[in-house]
Amino acid sequence: MAVTRAQQPVVTTALPLPVRSRLAHPALLLTGILLVALNMRACLAAVSPMVGEIQRSFGLSATASGLITTVPVLFQGVGAPLTPRLTRRFGTERVVLGAVLVLGAGVLLRVLPSVAALYAGCVVIGVAIAVLNVSMPGLVKREFPDRAAAMTGVYSTTMLVGATMAAGLSVPLEHALGGGWEASLGAWSLLALVAAVAWLPQVLRARAARDGAGAVGAVGATNPTVAPVRPIQGIWRSPLAWQISLFMGISSLLVYTLVAWMPTILADHGMDRGEAGLVFAFSNLVQVAGAFLVPLFAGRMTNQRALAVAMALLNAVGIAVLLIAPVPGAWVAAVILGVAQGGSLGLGLAFIVLRTDSAAGAAQLGGMSQAVGYLVAAAGPVGAGALRQATGGWTTVLALMLVLTGVVAVAGWGAGRDRTL
Repeated sequence: MAVTRAQQPVVTTALPLPVRSRLAHPALLLTGILLVALNMRACLAAVSPMVGEIQRSFGLSATASGLITTVPVLFQGVGAPLTPRLTRRFGTERVVLGAVLVLGAGVLLRVLPSVAALYAGCVVIGVAIAVLNVSMPGLVKREFPDRAAAMTGVYSTTMLVGATMAAGLSVPLEHALGGGWEASLGAWSLLALVAAVAWLPQVLRARAARDGAGAVGAVGATNPTVAPVRPIQGIWRSPLAWQISLFMGISSLLVYTLVAWMPTILADHGMDRGEAGLVFAFSNLVQVAGAFLVPLFAGRMTNQRALAVAMALLNAVGIAVLLIAPVPGAWVAAVILGVAQGGSLGLGLAFIVLRTDSAAGAAQLGGMSQAVGYLVAAAGPVGAGALRQATGGWTTVLALMLVLTGVVAVAGWGAGRDRTL
């Protein structure tokens, strides 16, 4: 049940869950968070400019090509509910490290010379990103409890910086490395390795904290890293949780559909492939501004209804421009969609920390909202590819996306209420 902040009852339980560690140096912790975040969209955005080459390399249909983007998104939804159990058993720091290493392995698996390896790599990447998607908001809320919305903005912005880098560098990397699309996409595994090395100190500090707490506990003292919290009861029956999930899911569906097909849409309407890639990269760059600013505004508002509806309206305008004047209006659409999609991502993540009272609650809501959200989002790329193949054009796809922006507005109006779970 959702309640206003003023109405929240004081409830305590004996559930011991981690609170802010105070052991990790803030600069080192922030560096680790940002490097992990850089990886969380880069390996997905890097594929978009390469879809045509991958399709020709394996002789894939448009629908099968859409699965290259759809499969990771689908498995983000499948993997999300498993993450809270992993973090309870192994600790958030170790889970994040493992997920980054698995992500790098998935990037390498995806470029092996077989269709099976291509899709298997997509599965591994999706599961790894799912674990990070759910782990990181709770970690941010735990370590930066007084600045959770602002830090969410920094974290979501960094994800989009990674996507922008990948979208803009994929084709140049292909030419520079001389190994085709395989070398270009495989190179992003190095970024995962760098993030893993940067995150390792957090794992060592967490282990030292556990060992120290165990030693103190053995002589009868209380563990200083543990505090009672209130779990979210009946989260899957909560209208507010479902509104947040739908806002994230349909917003993500719009994003991933364009991640998969925006350069192709522009190229099919006569734009040069290189310019289409630049438009897509520019749109990702503009998303950085939306992802940074919108959570900042959200954290200063009593409710975020107007902000959520504004993001839906901007999505609608940008999609309408692509529908009416795809090539002449491409750069205008890139700006509008960049603000809308970056802002929607940042606002969706901000809802997770603003609508909960603890890191554990944020992990619970994150697990649900991202499970539902990414399962919904997975329909976008493959559905768009199938519709394109069935209709011979992009008009139906873009018209349907335009309708879905109305659903985003309704869900966002509910998710933006001043309530907590």
